[in-house]
Amino acid sequence: MGRAPGTTPGRFGSESGSSGAGRPPGSVRRLPETAAVLAVRRAVRDWLSRFGPRESEERAVAVALSGGADSLALTAAAVVETDAVDALVVDHRLQPGSGAVAAEAAAQALALGCRSARVLAVEVGAEGGVEAAARRARYAALDSARHGLAVLLGHTLDDQAETVLLGLARGSGGRSIQGMSACAEPWGRPLLGVRRETTRRVCADLGVTPHDDPHNAAPEFTRVRLRTEALPLLEQILGGGVAPALARTAEQLREDGAVLDALAAELRHTASDGRTLMIETLATAPAALRKRAIRAWLLDNGAKALTTKHLQAVDELVTTWRGQGGVAVGGGTAGSRLVAGREHGRLTLRLDEDGIGPMTQTEPAGRAHHHGRESS
Repeated sequence: MGRAPGTTPGRFGSESGSSGAGRPPGSVRRLPETAAVLAVRRAVRDWLSRFGPRESEERAVAVALSGGADSLALTAAAVVETDAVDALVVDHRLQPGSGAVAAEAAAQALALGCRSARVLAVEVGAEGGVEAAARRARYAALDSARHGLAVLLGHTLDDQAETVLLGLARGSGGRSIQGMSACAEPWGRPLLGVRRETTRRVCADLGVTPHDDPHNAAPEFTRVRLRTEALPLLEQILGGGVAPALARTAEQLREDGAVLDALAAELRHTASDGRTLMIETLATAPAALRKRAIRAWLLDNGAKALTTKHLQAVDELVTTWRGQGGVAVGGGTAGSRLVAGREHGRLTLRLDEDGIGPMTQTEPAGRAHHHGRESS
């Protein structure tokens, strides 16, 4: 891979440029061989060997850099383990002075040896709460700016433990408890086996000062209370080792999930009849495979924000059909909704302008229903 289009070594922001602390942009900084630095380097190297660019390609990656300890440690390791790193710094503009924080993070990236650093200013909406809206804006900006490169994210083992615990508490199902994957193109997470305290140690060893986001200590955010209250209490009650245990659980469930997903894909292929699924084939399959096949079919055909209740209602069209009407599953276009229904022994998807229209002329119709809760 070559240099990402539109980037210039040593430049960041819209028009301004910097080379950090006098270091030529793109030059590799020699890292001290401390235990923490070597641990993070090994994690990045292992990720690259499993998921990185092919040998015939330049080993270049992008890194999502917030200026915090996790992403700074990741950036430093990536610079010495790859051919080139482009730092992408998202400015959510949710706090006073966020632009200066972003500019400083970009300067640090260049000082660490990144070939380029860019600040991506975004507009954060309000739908679904600040956390969810900021996440959507962040990932959209990173995706549009990566120019074909994998984007490395600084999520650590501690982040993984928090994610699993949130999934357990919300009853979101096995898929949620699997946590974050090490690679879900274009996103890479090399540090899922590294503790947060290790990344802070790396920054100290490198002599760089990470930015501490005030939101990471704000008790109004559920994840912050998990981090500062729930997990320390569990560690105290259970005698330690909770975060690694939760991360191991996620890894084991991802392995199981991969097998189930493969079997579900076979079921979906067998049941497929064009864009519909044959009820008879689905009805005789185990529930775990049937629901996974239906979920994948819905998402691939435009369903959005699929929830557990959505999926359960669509599954009931297969297993306990009593003449109920279609299920609105999100997606669609302006003025219409995507509705799953049962017609002539098949599961169908159609755009319904008013959300009430009959799903078939031969089977009883009913009102399309809305359902909430996160899907597994």
